[in-house]
Amino acid sequence: MPDDGAGRDHVASHVGGDALTRAYRPSFDPDTVGLYEAGIDAIEPARIAAVLARHGERFLGRVFTPAERALCRERVNSLAARFAAKEAVAKVLGTGLGTIAWREIEVLANERGRPVLVLHGAAAARAAHLGLRHWSVSLTHLTGLALAMVVASASPDLREREYVE
Repeated sequence: MPDDGAGRDHVASHVGGDALTRAYRPSFDPDTVGLYEAGIDAIEPARIAAVLARHGERFLGRVFTPAERALCRERVNSLAARFAAKEAVAKVLGTGLGTIAWREIEVLANERGRPVLVLHGAAAARAAHLGLRHWSVSLTHLTGLALAMVVASASPDLREREYVE
């Protein structure tokens, strides 16, 4: 972090000195998370429809699990919202998709229809490594836009380890 010459970083010197430095220190370490991590993503359902028209079964089988496909019944808006959720989860995990396979992030629903996130394979391993144990997913879609918001919280043992000085 840039130093102002008096041993303080520029951000702290502009907003009240050392109090901010003690309260918040940005981390650029990809293997550290805060108490809460969030990811958001949006996609136009028309883009999913276009990919379905071109690649059909190949796209569906690569991106969605059989349970997701059964739940969505090929409704483009529902598929688009889950696609956005997978992107949002990858942002929380700090990996992007590629390191983690699409189908390792599964967005199902409980008996009342609330989205439920299930992680498998490398996605589950990455979440465990980061100490992220509790997940919440929100999906919405309109005719021209599907959105997903994902929030993950760290386990209590990580919280104690990271934030007790």
